[in-house]
Amino acid sequence: MGDSHAISIEQLRKVGGPLVDVRSPGEYAQGHWPGAINIPLFSDAERAEVGTTYKREGRLPAIHLGLAMTGPKLSHLAKELDKLRNQGDPRIYCWRGGMRSASVAWLAEQIDLKPTRLDGGYKSYRRWVLSRFDQPFPLRVMGGRTGTGKTDLLLALEQRGVAVIDLEGLAHHRGSSFGGLGLPPQPSTEHYENKLAEVLDRHQLAQARSIWLEAESIQVGRCRIPKGLFDQMQQAPVLEIQRNLDERVKQLVQVYGHQGGELLADATQRISRRLGPQRTAEALKAIEQRDWSQACRAMLDYYDRCYDHELKRSAGRISIDLSGQDPDQAADKLIQLGHVEAD
Repeated sequence: MGDSHAISIEQLRKVGGPLVDVRSPGEYAQGHWPGAINIPLFSDAERAEVGTTYKREGRLPAIHLGLAMTGPKLSHLAKELDKLRNQGDPRIYCWRGGMRSASVAWLAEQIDLKPTRLDGGYKSYRRWVLSRFDQPFPLRVMGGRTGTGKTDLLLALEQRGVAVIDLEGLAHHRGSSFGGLGLPPQPSTEHYENKLAEVLDRHQLAQARSIWLEAESIQVGRCRIPKGLFDQMQQAPVLEIQRNLDERVKQLVQVYGHQGGELLADATQRISRRLGPQRTAEALKAIEQRDWSQACRAMLDYYDRCYDHELKRSAGRISIDLSGQDPDQAADKLIQLGHVEAD
């Protein structure tokens, strides 16, 4: 169980094979290398017990305790590793690249796999992630008031070969008080950073001439855009999408109208101080009457003012009215007019 198969993050990224995270389920949930599967050597409780033993009694007692915990699991762990055989040899990491990854790598060798280990473990992966956001990227920002369909347009552009980062999709949140309705739980900010770094790296390797993302505040729900990336977004050219009010309301009703009155009312109450008593009462009354269009109209003035205030900070801005065009038509038009280049 030496270091003969431990390689750097740069080397490990270049080789194939499934990624195996052998940390505890809690560590994995907090953040992991996107695409990695979790085959934990210890449960969360076992990891805590081993750590406590190490602090109180020293290294050897902790090792013996870990071996006692692991012994009965070896057959199960071997079977989990064996499921990966047709995917190639596993790339294994733990927290620091120490005994947990070495132990699982040894077990993989016993069933004739040829594992590699990440030198420095997940900590080295996190250093790589954070270093991505200090690099310059050819960012382009798509702006537009609430309901202009920016996310759908970006996804349509992505289908046409444009390099896109879906900030809201990666965060499982649409960015407003209503943004989490109907979506899966959000990742931690740590894991959000991991996912962002992987997309940025993919576009960089493809030598994308421009990378498009949506104008956002630094917080997307509970996920925080890394400062280095956000600072670049603030300086990037902005393409502002405009649509008429009726289309914007229709778009919002399509997205939120099926969420139900109770959830919409709760979200409205959360921003009541910013909406003011008159608009809040108007929106809540419309929600109670299931008049989704009127509820949207009651709140759009507030969101429009917030957006217009942020847009004034844009380094450079071009506006285009896409009223009457669906996302596919709008994407084609942007490319035809030269506002967006497909790689």
